[in-house]
Amino acid sequence: MTTQDQSRIAIVRPGQTYRGQQGITYGAGASAETVGATKICMNVMPMPPGARAKAHYHKDIETIAYLLDGDCAIYFGDGFAQREMVHAGEHVFCPANLPHAPSNESGKPCTWLVVHSSGSDQDGIVLLPELDAKLAKMTAAE
Repeated sequence: MTTQDQSRIAIVRPGQTYRGQQGITYGAGASAETVGATKICMNVMPMPPGARAKAHYHKDIETIAYLLDGDCAIYFGDGFAQREMVHAGEHVFCPANLPHAPSNESGKPCTWLVVHSSGSDQDGIVLLPELDAKLAKMTAAE
């Protein structure tokens, strides 16, 4: 982890990536890992066609995501009973502790800009494998 220097700004250059617990390869942005952030982070989440994040929630951490380009479905709520289609230019707010999984079912790439109310987007992740199995069945039936 990079420690925070209070006398300067920090810049994260393009090209750094990491694989998150959610199963997606992210473009590293400003976070605890790159600049020593403690209360907020922002990363880029590219999703090729057919990509789906593992079902999860962020314990006590809020998320805001902006869809830069493309279209993407988001499954959320108890048992993933809810699904919303998100289109380029739309913002999504996901409250803390709400199970969710973005799923690119559009056949074209999409790219998200994702902000969390924690220094790292990997903080507080709780994976929900039982919902992954349910979501796989739901999307296979479509």
